[in-house]
Amino acid sequence: MHEAVHHFPLSSAAAELVATPAPVRRRSLRAAGPRALLLISWAAPLLLLLAWEALARTGTLSPQVLPAPSKVSQTALNLIAQGRLLSDLGASLLRAAAGFVIGGSIGFVLGTLVGFSRLAEALVDRSVQMVRAVPFLAALPLVIVWFGVGEGGKVFLVSLGVLFPIYINTVLGIRQVDPKLLELGRVTGLSNWTLIRRIILPGALPSILAGVRYALAVAWLALVIAETIAANTGIGSLAMDAREFLQTDVIVLTIVIYAGIGVVSDGIARLLERRLLAWHPNYAGKGK
Repeated sequence: MHEAVHHFPLSSAAAELVATPAPVRRRSLRAAGPRALLLISWAAPLLLLLAWEALARTGTLSPQVLPAPSKVSQTALNLIAQGRLLSDLGASLLRAAAGFVIGGSIGFVLGTLVGFSRLAEALVDRSVQMVRAVPFLAALPLVIVWFGVGEGGKVFLVSLGVLFPIYINTVLGIRQVDPKLLELGRVTGLSNWTLIRRIILPGALPSILAGVRYALAVAWLALVIAETIAANTGIGSLAMDAREFLQTDVIVLTIVIYAGIGVVSDGIARLLERRLLAWHPNYAGKGK
């Protein structure tokens, strides 16, 4: 066997790999793993963009059906130069932020009350679940009657969409706190407030943050619905104006913007998870 190995000399890279101890190789793979996965996660959409550009340039895709990414990029630059894109984007971000703060605050307060109190659950939960079952589109006529076509209706719709995920996950998180930890806190003489601050809320935080991530996605969905029906500013309004003039490149641009905002929002939520849940064993290694 040794003679056979000498007949087929190893390359320098292979020789280095063989010479490296197995535990060192495993450590190197673990260290490169997240970076490699990150590159793969971005390589997939990049390849899709390249394929899309190639199909558009060769005429396989009609510009009226799906314009090339380069054409969409040029449209974005033109709209920025005209001062329209950034102002519409700012209007949409303000609506989403206002609705998220209002709806998220209400959802968290209601979820905390219901999570701690069976009486509050009896008073609040059934009504919340009934409203949650109403589709956005079914509520739109009433929202327009209440708020008109101004900013109030749009912020209301976003708040309504954000409220339910945070409410449900807050209740769930509080109810899932380990009873043994609560008993331990009581045995050691912790006051109710200290028990809430040190055991219950930290224990519920993973579920609450999961609700925040879901609520961010719902906020943009609600905003799209609100802006495409009655708005003079915002990304949705830009898309509706483009539809009137069959400007496919602008419509695609608005979709790309929504996708980009979704990625950024999810990244912020993941960052919050890593910061606030650094103590949690399931999240401890994700920030490294």
